Amino acid sequence: MATIVITGASSGIGFETALALAATGHSIVAVARSQSGLGNLQQASVQNIVQSNIHILPFDIIHGDYENSLLPFVTTQLGHVDILINNAGALINQPFEKTSIDAFSDMLQSNFIGPVRMIQHLLPLMRPGSHIINIGSMGGFQGSVKFPGLAAYSASKAALHALTECLALEFEAKEIKINCLALGSAQTEMLRKAFPQYESPVTASEMGAYVAHFALTGHRLFNGKVLPVAVTTP
Repeated sequence: MATIVITGASSGIGFETALALAATGHSIVAVARSQSGLGNLQQASVQNIVQSNIHILPFDIIHGDYENSLLPFVTTQLGHVDILINNAGALINQPFEKTSIDAFSDMLQSNFIGPVRMIQHLLPLMRPGSHIINIGSMGGFQGSVKFPGLAAYSASKAALHALTECLALEFEAKEIKINCLALGSAQTEMLRKAFPQYESPVTASEMGAYVAHFALTGHRLFNGKVLPVAVTTP
């Protein structure tokens, strides 16, 4: 069974991905800022599994203390990391001319720098054959339909997409694969806040199940790829 770290696991797609992986027996460290959301995840896992194999860690991937909090916890609970899923992120819907530099910076911190920090710190715990999955967005996918108000969000996700392609080459010698899933819409709280009038035909559970399956198998066929996963956008 795989040992897995997933960020942004307290709600939405991350929550459902963690549940799907736990249901098939894998050991998971679930990371998020919301302790209550992580508690809900662990409770949901216990309801579905005789013995929960989800270990929760309230942690801020941008400002958190990796050396004294994340790394000791992951090492104790998992020993090593087979799969890292960089799912945590943030979204704002605001016209470009009204979007402050601080808001652009926040998007880059949440959607790009956070995953960078996770990869840099967990890489020493990953063995040959491991898989890193970055959760991108169709908003940052070249040639896709773009939406007014999402300039900061889409640009930050595009940076994550480019990082994926770059690191695939750098990690070849380590035999560690990295891919990015550019997700279209799924019905999550984040989507609801950004587009209150829109309802996605894809549930968070359906998207979470897909991400879980790809995390376990995608590196057999792909490396350094940014793959669109969308029925509709946003």
